[in-house]
Amino acid sequence: MLKPETAPDEGSKKGTEGAAQSDGPDPAAPEPQRPVLSRQFTSSPRGARLARRMAVRHLGEWGFPPMSEASCTVALLVAELAANAVRHGRVPGRDFHLLVAFDGRASRFRIEVSDACPDRLPVHPVSLTAEGESGRGLLLVDVLADRWGWEPRVPIGKTVWADVVATP
Repeated sequence: MLKPETAPDEGSKKGTEGAAQSDGPDPAAPEPQRPVLSRQFTSSPRGARLARRMAVRHLGEWGFPPMSEASCTVALLVAELAANAVRHGRVPGRDFHLLVAFDGRASRFRIEVSDACPDRLPVHPVSLTAEGESGRGLLLVDVLADRWGWEPRVPIGKTVWADVVATP
């Protein structure tokens, strides 16, 4: 059975008289939720591929379609950092961790890949040779990211991170 609608009484009507006008966001209001992907993957080539695919899928859910510049850039950075974690930071029986966070206010992505190997630290690329079999990956990271680096991971290992601006 439907309830009949009743008109609100005069005392419950809200007017705008005497209401404070807002000049912007409330500084006491909580910061909006930042989209974050945080997950562990098997330290294998398959795990690196899955990390890249999952990052692209999440970016699509966050409003960055798979073929957008932001999605392609993040996918390349995730692929390279995950591949490095698998190839150079693999510890048997340990996974690597991927974190991709989007800060809408700064229009910036933060990509972090952590592994359990405390040595084999990444170095900024200096020069490449035609015969070299490796070293191009961090050059790619250096070109695509606005900035990147690494830090020790507690209790063991390291985290390699990259920041990139999200172009609309």
